[in-house]
Amino acid sequence: MSNLHPAGPLPAPKTQRGERTRQKILDAAEREIGARGFSDASIATITAEAAVAQGTFYLYFRSKEEVLRELVLRMGRRLRHHLTLATAGAGDRMQAERLGIRAFLQFVRDNPNLYRVVAESQFVDPAIHRAYYEEFAAGYRVGLEEAESRGEIAPGHAEVRAWALMGVTDMVGRRYAIYDRDGPLDAAAEAAYDFVAHGIGPRAAGRGAKT
Repeated sequence: MSNLHPAGPLPAPKTQRGERTRQKILDAAEREIGARGFSDASIATITAEAAVAQGTFYLYFRSKEEVLRELVLRMGRRLRHHLTLATAGAGDRMQAERLGIRAFLQFVRDNPNLYRVVAESQFVDPAIHRAYYEEFAAGYRVGLEEAESRGEIAPGHAEVRAWALMGVTDMVGRRYAIYDRDGPLDAAAEAAYDFVAHGIGPRAAGRGAKT
């Protein structure tokens, strides 16, 4: 059950020093929740990791649940920014998909704790967990609809496609960027892209896997 405070989050710090402290607490919470899980992480362990007094925590957050929600929002912002930069030079939608898959896997490998925080949120605040995916899917759907209108992809159900494509990258990310922390990502990214581009149906003789 969500423990969202009726007053909403506390106001943003008014000074740069305050914002640095707030971010320091968030960074520590990301490490603690990512490593221990939400239940075993505590405000005491988070503030110890951040090297701040426990009382300082309450200047910026009302609860551990509020920190979790902010970390889920952080994941969304960072991931969208990362993917935007990675796909900025794509010539069409299919190239954007290819670049985006590889960039997503790299992001997950570089931010394993933040990725785990999002997974933890489904048990703590299902609403913020669902909102994270719905917001991402909404932007994805629009991109697919625009690509379809330009003739870059075949006609289809953009909403279903958005969720299906998110599912592919999410699961591949778990296997090849979280469970396997050292293996090469390129082969996994290319295999995932091949599935996205061609599916699993039989192919005409001589048709290559790459486009």
